[in-house]
Amino acid sequence: MTFDLIDSWRNFGYFQEMAEFFHREIANANSSGFTRVVECFHCLPCARYICGYKAAKKGEPFWQSPWGPGRPGWHIECSAMSAAYLGYSFDIHGGGMDLVFPHHENEIAQSCAACHESSVSYWIHNGFVTIDSEKMSKSLGNFFTIRQVIELYHPLALRLFLMGTHYRSPINYSDLQLESASDRIFYIYQTLHDCESITANYDEASLKDSIPSETETCINKFHDECLTSISDDLHTTVALAAMSEPLKNLNDLLHTRKGKKQELRIESLAALGQTIGNILNILGLLPDSYSEALKQLSDYALKRAKLTENEVMEKIEERNVARKNKEYEKSDTIRKELAAVGIALMDSPEGTTWRPAIPLPLQEDQHLTPPT
Repeated sequence: MTFDLIDSWRNFGYFQEMAEFFHREIANANSSGFTRVVECFHCLPCARYICGYKAAKKGEPFWQSPWGPGRPGWHIECSAMSAAYLGYSFDIHGGGMDLVFPHHENEIAQSCAACHESSVSYWIHNGFVTIDSEKMSKSLGNFFTIRQVIELYHPLALRLFLMGTHYRSPINYSDLQLESASDRIFYIYQTLHDCESITANYDEASLKDSIPSETETCINKFHDECLTSISDDLHTTVALAAMSEPLKNLNDLLHTRKGKKQELRIESLAALGQTIGNILNILGLLPDSYSEALKQLSDYALKRAKLTENEVMEKIEERNVARKNKEYEKSDTIRKELAAVGIALMDSPEGTTWRPAIPLPLQEDQHLTPPT
């Protein structure tokens, strides 16, 4: 292995500044559970040297150079591709925490040496994925692709799940986490669909310009919390948590006796629904149609349950007959059988309907598993 003198790199001073940034990245990674032992280029025998060229091994491709036959370090391919397809300056460069050193540091050194104007506005380093708290890897047989996940789960449910953990933090993938995300996004879309169904009956011109002060306060707080958190290193987790209060207010206005009597109720529904929709749009979680998304989420739930909608309706009818005949044990058995595969029955004066839910065994596991 040969070393090229850094002095001859015309923009090494800039690289020193960027190296300091990456050393902070490494410190942040270590504080969040990233345990890989990291060495920086200052630890080399001489801090003025860096590996830029590798001597050829037998059987490897090589080029002739002033230092003998060899090739650039493998990091050069990313510098070359970035320059060819994105130019020397672009906004975002991503990668896992394990690429902070040495890959991205070397990439900066090479790119800055080649072009003084080389720069990246934001370096985004994501945490690792674990499967049921175990590292994901092909050797462990727990490796799968996004395409495989969205065969059973709605893509927007997967996106909500991913946004539920800050991108720099490790994320644990499990059936329970995906089911929880699916359940949550169904709740969000159902609430907004119910809101839309009511406000659609009113002409916008007929609505008053004002809304109650409590509604206005809720909207402003939600809006400010979301934009502040997203602007602060994409803290999507805070934005999603902030959605709980306006969603609760919407459901109160939709379903409670007090909410239905509230002054300027329709105006409040319209304002809250629009604000939540705007944030969902920013997060990439806004569907083309709430009703269509609800249907798709239901279809995914049926696929996971290995049932058809006709089979579910037959079970509902069977349960209705059992209840009519006061066969309550049979009625409860049917409900529990469906709940076990993620189908929840909803009784109302208008009859019984169903909706996707977290399968009962997973709910029980969640309650039995101690916090880590």
